[in-house]
Amino acid sequence: MTGPRVPPDPGSFPHTRLRRNRRSDWSRRLVAEHRLSVDDLIWPVFVQEGQKSRTAVPSMPGVERLSVDLAVEAIAEAAELGIPAVAVFPATDPARKTDDAREAINPENLVCRAVRAIKQARLDIGVICDVALDPYTSHGHDGLLRAGSVVNDETLEVLKKQAVVQARAGCDVIAPSDMMDGRVRAVRTALDEAGFANVQILSYAAKYASAFYGPFRDAVGSAASLGTGDKRTYQMDPANGDEALREVALDIAEGADMVMVKPGMPYLDVIYRVKEAFGMPTFAYQVSGEFAMISAAAQNGWLSREKAILESLLAFKRAGADGILTYFAVEAAKLLRAG
Repeated sequence: MTGPRVPPDPGSFPHTRLRRNRRSDWSRRLVAEHRLSVDDLIWPVFVQEGQKSRTAVPSMPGVERLSVDLAVEAIAEAAELGIPAVAVFPATDPARKTDDAREAINPENLVCRAVRAIKQARLDIGVICDVALDPYTSHGHDGLLRAGSVVNDETLEVLKKQAVVQARAGCDVIAPSDMMDGRVRAVRTALDEAGFANVQILSYAAKYASAFYGPFRDAVGSAASLGTGDKRTYQMDPANGDEALREVALDIAEGADMVMVKPGMPYLDVIYRVKEAFGMPTFAYQVSGEFAMISAAAQNGWLSREKAILESLLAFKRAGADGILTYFAVEAAKLLRAG
């Protein structure tokens, strides 16, 4: 991206009429500055235990938790639509959640089994796995708790093991989403030492302590564990933009191949600044709360669902995002295919 291209003398009416380029569909397409394509989409998928089972997520209309067999079928459709990658999130059995998150490093945990099944199906699609402990902790935090506080360095030791376990299962991209200091270097080192130098890291580099995550926590079952707690001691303050650039710079220096801003639409300014500052592959996460708002408004007839989906995703491209994690991915891919 470059700076403003407004000439010193932009001209004046009536000689300058900006509406001329907007008169016809062909002309609007010809001068469009940004385009959304299926290549920009990453589809988050929730997996659960069982066979041939699906569970609706009430706060995310149309989104379901799928057993691994059904998830593979759904991901096969996404691959056929040309979606480049999926991100797999587990709804872990509460009985397997512990204070030390030991299920996160179990090679037979739900995520690892799902990744192996996707790879065995030989689908032409990348697989992204989050590295964070919140799906596995009984307290719902992304790290280990000591005396009521999330401890940084002890958590890193578990995250390193979790990343290697996921890589062994076949994960293509490890995505640290925990916001512990130093986690990208720790994960990169662990992957390299385990022989996974080619596994990529997509860092949740600027992840904010946002109110827009509620439906996601319902989907993975961490809302009840977290209770009235919050994650403000490790996720970013929504008031801060400069700090996001520091976070991104650190993650790049530690070995991140790609960086992400989360949430998406409330933080378009941060996406823009990150892309401008670093020129790195930059991703955005259109989070569950954003999905829920658009879906609910559309269900009430307050806006056009299809138009709102495509406009919201195009906004990420305009801000500088190279890719977008969105629960609308499959629907958007079909809309883009239909033209």
